[in-house]
Amino acid sequence: MLKQIRNKRVDHHHSHSYRRYAPLKKGVNMTHVDEENACASIKRSRPKLLCFLTFCSLLSCYLLLISSFFSFPTSTFPHVNPYEGEDETLIDLKVPACSSVLNGTICCDRRSPRSDICIMNGDIRTNSSSFSVFLYTYDHVSNDLNTRKQEKIKPYTRKWEPSTMATIDELTLISKNTNASTIENRHKCDVNHNVPAVFFSTGGFTGNVYHEFNDGLIPLYITSQKYNKKVVFVILEYHKWWVTKYGDVVSQLSAYEPIDFNRENRTHCFSEAIVGLRIHDELAINYTLMENSKTIQDFHDVLDKSFWPRIQSLNQEEPMETIDPKKPKLVIISRHGSRTVTNQKLLVKMAKRIGFSVQVLWPNRKTELPLIYRSLNSSDVMIGVHGAAMTHFLFMKPRSVFIQVIPLGTKWAAETYYGGPAKKLGLRYIGYEILPQESSLYNEYDHNDVVLINPDNVNGRGWQFTKNIYLDRQKVKINLTRFRKHLVHSHLYVMAKNNQGQTRAWA
Repeated sequence: MLKQIRNKRVDHHHSHSYRRYAPLKKGVNMTHVDEENACASIKRSRPKLLCFLTFCSLLSCYLLLISSFFSFPTSTFPHVNPYEGEDETLIDLKVPACSSVLNGTICCDRRSPRSDICIMNGDIRTNSSSFSVFLYTYDHVSNDLNTRKQEKIKPYTRKWEPSTMATIDELTLISKNTNASTIENRHKCDVNHNVPAVFFSTGGFTGNVYHEFNDGLIPLYITSQKYNKKVVFVILEYHKWWVTKYGDVVSQLSAYEPIDFNRENRTHCFSEAIVGLRIHDELAINYTLMENSKTIQDFHDVLDKSFWPRIQSLNQEEPMETIDPKKPKLVIISRHGSRTVTNQKLLVKMAKRIGFSVQVLWPNRKTELPLIYRSLNSSDVMIGVHGAAMTHFLFMKPRSVFIQVIPLGTKWAAETYYGGPAKKLGLRYIGYEILPQESSLYNEYDHNDVVLINPDNVNGRGWQFTKNIYLDRQKVKINLTRFRKHLVHSHLYVMAKNNQGQTRAWA
């Protein structure tokens, strides 16, 4: 049954954006305060200003009196969803709850709505058959031997999605008071490690490049980088293809082979374990939450070190297309099926006329990441239609240009999951929102239909409407006259940047 649920969700990976943001708005009491409109309403009613202010003052006093009388909290607003703001800082996670864990104890930090994390210190021993991790303590004074305390945790970073978390394996962390002779007989160590362990799952939406980075690799970096590679990764729902695909990245974070927890029958022993991964924001790292102020640029440097050896061999095996070094390089990330650009050939011709060297990439799940990295890291401009492949903006150098084509009904997700994070990486971001006339849906619906003129209304009806209409059936025919100005501005920007760099090098 569990495998059936997993397979069903894998089939929907292509529609990840809306599937992942919709749950954020469910089950959360939120109050949206439009301060700009509030101020405007006061300015427009000048004759009634005094009356209005008097009323507000009396109302405020009344509420304060009622609040103090009943001992209610001073804030009258419900808890604000941190995803709508910057990130976890809104719930004061700058001081970790488990920053100091005593030997022989388990500490779990469950404050974040995104993920739980538990830290164990002491005599730690794995037991894969029962999906448990034991922490043994030895109290020779106490008569209460064999007492047990336990915590349950699913080490995956989409805690707020019940349907997703239902497919994630759960670990039981057990603190057990016993004596030394008993434990050696019952649970003998087969492999001893002198470095900490980090337990996490590669289940869930793994298989979709956005989730592989957002839910997995970046949180893994956030959680483990402080150990300077002296850490062992213990993976639940281990996938060989994942280790093959991201092995070079993982080797930059850990000097040890990862452990397949589900299939490992041996008992592994540690003195410290971190169960679960910390996550900050979409494809981003909040340096204020990092012990050594690391940023998403530092994660980019890890990718650079990871892929460079393979890129060197690729340059010998499959040299890149010859391009004019005097011309800025533009890469188009192309799609198959839905949300394709139907006039892409004309777009390429226009870009070349403006002065770009153009390369078209058609990435898929089997495409080697170093191949994509080599193209994008050497590019000046990247163009792509909103979708999971836009995650590859992480491969670009800071100060490069990222132009995201935003189909109808995808504005919120495009800006939230790719536009905002691209700016944090230091890219010059341009979000090109298409007009109804640029969508293939323009030929299917009446020109006054809500599908064309009010996509937010349609998205509000539910996920299935969004998927069926805007994701699965929409293609894009870019208005080249309208789009041209963005390419011209990008070309001018890149040329000025490159000339500035050459001047500095000459000086």
